[in-house]
Amino acid sequence: GGTDQRFNLLLGRTFQKKSGMEEQVVIMMPLLEGTDGVQKMSKSLGNYIGISEPPKEMYGKLLSITDELMIKYYELLSHIGIEEFEALKKGIRDGTVHPKKAKEALALEIVGRYWGMDAALRAQEEFERVFKEKQLPDDIPEIAITWNNEDIWLPQVLRDGGLCKSTGEAMRLIKQGGVWVNDRRVADPREKLPEGEYIIKVGKRRFLKIKPV
Repeated sequence: GGTDQRFNLLLGRTFQKKSGMEEQVVIMMPLLEGTDGVQKMSKSLGNYIGISEPPKEMYGKLLSITDELMIKYYELLSHIGIEEFEALKKGIRDGTVHPKKAKEALALEIVGRYWGMDAALRAQEEFERVFKEKQLPDDIPEIAITWNNEDIWLPQVLRDGGLCKSTGEAMRLIKQGGVWVNDRRVADPREKLPEGEYIIKVGKRRFLKIKPV
């Protein structure tokens, strides 16, 4: 179990001993913090990297972790040897290895493990195109909307397009400055969209293209 289960595991050994049973061997593993670098990785906390997530999502999340957390991810997740790992840590400390390059290598390794190296390299190329060159992803989800001769409330579009779970969440995202429409940051949660085609971005990695029916 994880180190957070130490008490329960040792208590179980105590009960086994009192019951005249052979005490089981306890093996504990270090906890892996999530992308926030604070809490243990958990889907309920929203700081997880799912092994079934699309390659570009996995790659982007791995690139978002801190340099300090990257070292722990290398230690617990990478298949590189001990000598190479120690050399990596030394290189980061003395500046001969750039943390960003090390993080990219880790992301490629992990994404490649679950999706194959071709998919990992495509995820890397798209990440660089979207975040370095400020271009759009190749596979933006698209929905068609019926306007019925009236403007549509933006939070409703975000909810119906699957970018958030509710209009309330959409309004919070807009107030926090996390929503763009055609490269324009939206500040007013009351905003309505006239009929037309739009590229909507929420956060750094979620995109949606909408067009009239």
